[in-house]
Amino acid sequence: MARDDLRIDGSKPDIEAAGGVVLDRGTDGTTRVAVIHRPRYMDWSLPKGKLEEGEDWRDAALREVEEETGFRSEAGAELPPVSYRDRKGRSKLVRYWLMEPVEGEFEPHGEVDELRWLTRREAEELLTYEHDRDLVKRAMRKHRLHRLLNPLSRR
Repeated sequence: MARDDLRIDGSKPDIEAAGGVVLDRGTDGTTRVAVIHRPRYMDWSLPKGKLEEGEDWRDAALREVEEETGFRSEAGAELPPVSYRDRKGRSKLVRYWLMEPVEGEFEPHGEVDELRWLTRREAEELLTYEHDRDLVKRAMRKHRLHRLLNPLSRR
């Protein structure tokens, strides 16, 4: 087991998941984040899901983002991991990457019935979980810093 697979307290989580904070610039130049609605849980969240057998964290994050949003994305910097107890009381560790969509289109499906591209403030109002709101703030800061330090970058 790699050190990355451990929670802060050193124990292995019951559930390992990965996802992305998907950011895109609108036609008006404003950076927006993809927020999804999951009808099963009646919540607004960030795209994520469980690792499959033998899959590495980053690959799982890219796969889950594409499955849930319809967008094939590029993964950038890894964001701080999130650890919490799920609805069944199990410990869950989620590792996230900053992502940019490359191609695709959202189509509602059983797992995700709606996707919205929101500003940071709009996302903070809509997201169900505090850890998602905190992660969006951190991702937006990291993205903004990257743009300032790399002015010739694509976004």
